[in-house]
Amino acid sequence: MAVDLARSRLLFGQWLRRARRRRDARHELRAAHDMFAAMGAGRFAEQSAAELRATGERVRARVTETAVDLTPQETRVAGLAATGASDSEIAAQLFISPSTVDYHLRKVFRKLNVTSRAQLGARLRSGPGAELAHH
Repeated sequence: MAVDLARSRLLFGQWLRRARRRRDARHELRAAHDMFAAMGAGRFAEQSAAELRATGERVRARVTETAVDLTPQETRVAGLAATGASDSEIAAQLFISPSTVDYHLRKVFRKLNVTSRAQLGARLRSGPGAELAHH
């Protein structure tokens, strides 16, 4: 189902871009790109990236050095989660929905190769990128 969801977001993003709704298209295309990249669907990730570029947005290459780079929002969510805040508490503090918090945490867990909040806290305090815990 994840492939179907990512493909739907790509198609909807394409439609929005063609309807000249670039901001809305970027949201869908960015999500599709992240999902395809996470699941290793390179061709679809490339297609999503091409559509994003067509909206005027630049897409960062997913190389080994950038694979663990957290976005500013991921850094904020990870830092709060590492301190023990619940998804609802993080959502309220950052003015986003709990499902968006969950989305960011899934990406952070994948990027940092952790499977729990306890591991996340330890990784932020001691591993590469330890400076993230202080933001």
